[in-house]
Amino acid sequence: MRRLAVILPVTIGFILFLLFVTFGSMRLALLVLTNLPFALIGGVLSLYLAGLYLSVPASVGFIALFGIAVLNGIVLLSYITQLREEGRPLSEAIIQGCSNRLRPVLMTASITIFSLIPLLFATGPGSEIQKPLAVVVVGGLVTSTLLTLLVLPALYSWFAPRQKKEES
Repeated sequence: MRRLAVILPVTIGFILFLLFVTFGSMRLALLVLTNLPFALIGGVLSLYLAGLYLSVPASVGFIALFGIAVLNGIVLLSYITQLREEGRPLSEAIIQGCSNRLRPVLMTASITIFSLIPLLFATGPGSEIQKPLAVVVVGGLVTSTLLTLLVLPALYSWFAPRQKKEES
């Protein structure tokens, strides 16, 4: 657990650096990272509801969950940013970006969730490792996907780099 206490912040810092390089904006990189607290809340809540505790497999589940949550944020925000660079107004880019990227975000989350369902109900050898990991990822994906689809577009209008001639 001490190693994970070091690895997790380093991982998040590396993700932030890669997001900054990808978007060229610290504001957008931080916006994508807003997925992490919601994923964390869902993962912790799911552990609590399942009666499990934070273990090494659950911690590894959090690392996998953070990667998927960041990926979904990138899919949505990179497309909205692309639409803005094409000259679309902010509100139009957000609405079109969300409608065009709804399916990829839902598919990423649902495929991961459905593939982990057998691990949620596992009872045989190895289930003590598989189950906490699956519980964290499934619970965290539910909350982070909701954030990606509902809250992230709303926050984008605050965090987005302004264009010279911006609509109200």
